Amino acid sequence: MSSSTNQPNTTLYIKNLNDKVNKEELKTQLFALFTTYGKIIDIIASKSQKMRGQAFLVFTDLAGATSAMRACEGMIFYDKPLHIDYAKSKSYATLRAEDPEFVPPTSVNASAVLTQNGKRQRDGESESDRQAKREKADDSDEEMEIDDEEETPQKNNSLAVPTSVPTEVQQPSSRLLCTNLPQEVTDDVLSVLFQQYKGFQKTHVTWSPALNPAGIRVKMAQVIFESPELAIIAKDALNGFTLKKGWQMSVVYI
Repeated sequence: MSSSTNQPNTTLYIKNLNDKVNKEELKTQLFALFTTYGKIIDIIASKSQKMRGQAFLVFTDLAGATSAMRACEGMIFYDKPLHIDYAKSKSYATLRAEDPEFVPPTSVNASAVLTQNGKRQRDGESESDRQAKREKADDSDEEMEIDDEEETPQKNNSLAVPTSVPTEVQQPSSRLLCTNLPQEVTDDVLSVLFQQYKGFQKTHVTWSPALNPAGIRVKMAQVIFESPELAIIAKDALNGFTLKKGWQMSVVYI
């Protein structure tokens, strides 16, 4: 469990991220992992030198942010353990939620998190002055608003779609089938969930051959464990796990 030195905040500061991962892929995978704990309204990540390997996640409420920090601190994410703390100041997304009339320094490409003292830039500054300061600080992070109902397209949309779903078996097996997975889920996201159980070997995420009852394209995955005995523990723990609001994962033996 993380022991934060900062005041509780709806925005989480994450560091020690793998800086070799594409920025958009990183945002998508962070969303898929952390949305389990609460609604995320903003994700800020940048490939700039100052922000490399770091990100900010903005939750709608403190309970979600705290649950996410406690659950995911130290988790292996893209081969590196996550280091999570409360951010030192409120994000623009949070300030907008608290005050509908709040206007960031710029509306298109503003720094996503306020400066340490929480003060906005002076209204008298020109746009060119503000732009120069942002470039000097190397902190011009573009905000990304995430709609909870919106499906996020993936780079791996070209994955071959299997013609059938593996057949479920009743007796314990070292091979598990996970279904009803949202489009954001990848091998890395699913591995984060299953690798906390002893005997985990690998995951293989593919598109499901059929749409779900709502007509949405979904994914499925096979998860391999060393033995049926070890797979039982993971299946019992994660069958019905909520990966995303309204999305409960089904886990069966195959």
